[in-house]
Amino acid sequence: MYPVPFADVDQAVEMALLAEQLGFDGVWGNDHVSTQRYVRGEFGAPPRFYDPVTYLAYVAATTTRLRLATCVLVLPFRHPVLVAKQAATLDLISGGRFVLGVGVGAYREEFEAMYPGRDVHRGRYTDEFLQGLAQLFGQRQASYAGEYIEFADVESFPKPAQDPLPILSGGNSAGSRRRAATHADGWLPACLTPAEYAEGLAEIRDRRAAADRDDRPFEAAIQLVVSLADRHADAVAGFRSSQVHTHLASLGASTMRGRLGDSLELRNLIGTPDEVAARIRDYQNAGVTSFAGLLFAANTVEETTEAMQRFSEQVILPLTRPGAA
Repeated sequence: MYPVPFADVDQAVEMALLAEQLGFDGVWGNDHVSTQRYVRGEFGAPPRFYDPVTYLAYVAATTTRLRLATCVLVLPFRHPVLVAKQAATLDLISGGRFVLGVGVGAYREEFEAMYPGRDVHRGRYTDEFLQGLAQLFGQRQASYAGEYIEFADVESFPKPAQDPLPILSGGNSAGSRRRAATHADGWLPACLTPAEYAEGLAEIRDRRAAADRDDRPFEAAIQLVVSLADRHADAVAGFRSSQVHTHLASLGASTMRGRLGDSLELRNLIGTPDEVAARIRDYQNAGVTSFAGLLFAANTVEETTEAMQRFSEQVILPLTRPGAA
């Protein structure tokens, strides 16, 4: 689901199996229905964007403990009655391992490709979607009527195995933080510094308390890029030469507004193994509980699997089993 010509379907599954073997906690799949303009301008061949729900269902059957998460499912592409059915089914067949990360979508061009001429405020649509989804998960007979979404007398069964099914609000915007507090069970921004994350999390906690939701489970997650090398300069160079760096630059008018330039290296896991481990501790001290959606600064499947192995051996193992490395 990398935004460049990348993995075929067999490789995509093999990477998930490798992640479980290497001690990673989950596989987080992105969501695209069409190719972004910047990708079309750079590559002759289009990327292979697999449907994340279908892909994760297959991975559920081939793994035993990995969490299976969308990072993120773009809600304006879909209707809540359908997503409620898909999410409950995937959660049940995986034994309660599904995590529903959601967002408004970073590229409006994809929405316009599906709905040309339709004027929809994606933030308000996402608010209504989450309100409707709560009805579908929580009620036997669910109905909802909003500005964009409407359904009546729907019996959506079976319900998810997890109660509640974890729903994480993806994105860095004020709307994402508000939805995390009022409609979701977690926050999933990208490329924030530890200080920025702590500030956003404090705002969410205040909002949750005001809404009498602070007794519900809450997952503080983050999406980060990983570039690991023996020398700091080499890690920075690897990051800057990767397609994931180009991808972040393409988000300069949306998700990454005001967060480009040299500061990107301070908003991700870039450096030597010791530096990255220290950075992870900084994020943990800021309140992060899940390092989700780790994007490795690599341009091929082979480079990615090598980076995964190195991260497992030089970062995960020392952090989780001190003295074992």
